[in-house]
Amino acid sequence: MSTANRYQPIKSTKPVIGKARKLKDLMLKSDNRVCADCSAPDPKWASSNIGVFLCLKCGDVHRALGPDISNILSVTLDDWSDSDIDSMVEVGGNSYANSIYEAFLPKDYPKPKQDSPMEYRTQFIRAKYETQDFLKPSLRITSKAGFESTNSVKSVDSSFSSASRNRVPEDTRDFVGQLNITVVKGSQLAVRDMLTSDPYVVLTLGEQKAQTTVKASDLNPIWNEVLELKVPRNFGPLKLEVYDHDTFSADDIMGEAEIDLQPMITAAMAFGDPSRHADMQIGRWFMTKDNCLLNDSIVNISSGRVIQEVFLKLQNVESGEMELELEWARLD
Repeated sequence: MSTANRYQPIKSTKPVIGKARKLKDLMLKSDNRVCADCSAPDPKWASSNIGVFLCLKCGDVHRALGPDISNILSVTLDDWSDSDIDSMVEVGGNSYANSIYEAFLPKDYPKPKQDSPMEYRTQFIRAKYETQDFLKPSLRITSKAGFESTNSVKSVDSSFSSASRNRVPEDTRDFVGQLNITVVKGSQLAVRDMLTSDPYVVLTLGEQKAQTTVKASDLNPIWNEVLELKVPRNFGPLKLEVYDHDTFSADDIMGEAEIDLQPMITAAMAFGDPSRHADMQIGRWFMTKDNCLLNDSIVNISSGRVIQEVFLKLQNVESGEMELELEWARLD
């Protein structure tokens, strides 16, 4: 079949334009501007059922896996169905998918690079998606919670949502869980008074806010305070802001950061009751040049609790770092 016959241009009708815009907006996210498997820039292919954007070379390997494992489409030439686009949007792209498929990637098993040999690229991609060597086996088996055996992150996520709706009590039906956030400490915070600052932290999730105490005259404050926020069903990022307390004027901002909760919540809901599992790594939020992480943030089950340590570089400020510990708690 010729290329001209295989790839049909997107038709210029209003519904298709709307679909194309959704896909384009997803592609503009920072993590989706590189290949999910080898980090080559400007990927032009996607696996609609896995929810990742891919370069030409990795896309060819995915195509060889077959559509039951990876359904490959061109982001510029193929006509995407509503379900294909909805699948991509629901997963959210590379970062979210990789937090599942690379959650247990060994340190001595490096991801391929854009110039890696095809043999190694194929070996890695097959291990990642076909045999799922880096993904917890419990994500692929049927359980009483209603999870379905699948190679699609979208299918796993939708099963979590259905199970959660059945378990959450009536008065908490708008929430999927609770975060206990330990604000551990700040380091090298910005000066906002004469020689120092009086910092405090505000956390915002949806319409909820929580605040630490003020640490007087301290650029390296230690809080170790636990703030509690419920996680709404349609949650966004957790926003962190550091302020300098002033008695006679408005408090000055000392930096901010956003925390992506998707890797932790996806992993936590997949594993269910953490007290039934041994200590293990279950997820990861990857550091990129476009987020505020100082290093990859690992999600662990530790002593029957789902824990994630987060080290952040504050944004829109001359200096400052923050250390947090997130704990996921089920509402039931």
